[in-house]
Amino acid sequence: MSAALAQPPTVGGERTGAAARRTLSLRPGTWLTWAVLAFFFVNLLGVIAAVLVNSLGRRWFATWLPSGWTGHWYDDAWTEFNLGQVLWNTVEVSFLVVLLSLALAVPASYALARRDFPGRKVVTALFLLPILVPPIAYGIPLATVLYKFHLAGSVTGVVLANLVPSIPFVVFTMTPFIEQIDPKIEHAARMCGAGTTTVLTRILAPLLLPGMLAAGILVLVRTFGMFELTFLTSGPNSQTLIVALFSAVNSAGIRSTQSVDAMAVLYTASMSVLLLIALRFVNPTQLVARSTD
Repeated sequence: MSAALAQPPTVGGERTGAAARRTLSLRPGTWLTWAVLAFFFVNLLGVIAAVLVNSLGRRWFATWLPSGWTGHWYDDAWTEFNLGQVLWNTVEVSFLVVLLSLALAVPASYALARRDFPGRKVVTALFLLPILVPPIAYGIPLATVLYKFHLAGSVTGVVLANLVPSIPFVVFTMTPFIEQIDPKIEHAARMCGAGTTTVLTRILAPLLLPGMLAAGILVLVRTFGMFELTFLTSGPNSQTLIVALFSAVNSAGIRSTQSVDAMAVLYTASMSVLLLIALRFVNPTQLVARSTD
């Protein structure tokens, strides 16, 4: 008994931990999970690699690699699909949606975080609907209204349609962020003689800036990849990149698959850059889910 008590307790703990790790690594469920993940990522990388290789190959039939390499398919896609105008539309729509969403949603978030008013739960539920409901469900009646007022088919109509899910998204991102700011800071500033403008610009604005940056980047990524609402409300001169890609694949006429794949590579590269920027500035664990109770 005394010899057993004389042994360092950490040794037994280390042995137990090592045994537990060996047992965990030998579980069939663990191997199955890793096998499924590996299968998924191998297929995903295979699809992306096939599109990339085809966009750079001269001809590719019944061989592992194309017979030659070229970059002229990107020039052809730029000219054939008018990618200069399409990319400008994409950037214009995305940044307008971000700016308008922040301008409209941040005051609404502040009201929901700081004020308790009748119907607050109803308003919160209404903001939640565009996030939970698939865009195509409300996109068709929304497009009908925009066409009735001659707004659809233009950049204005595309921006208005994308604001419907973007504003609630910013609200549910910023509301818990504002709730974490102690109201005593605002009260102390007012007691020291600061007016409403001073409180907003010099007290709240610096504190809200990280949350606004996170929400803006997430809305930018969301709008850049939004297909349903943009497809239903865009016209020939207001298509974004994802809608133009869909039209190139499905519209009538004969088009080279290499040019379409070059366009797909441009879209995938743009989305990857935006996602990397989002992950650089936004930590997903910081986006606190707000309870609707």
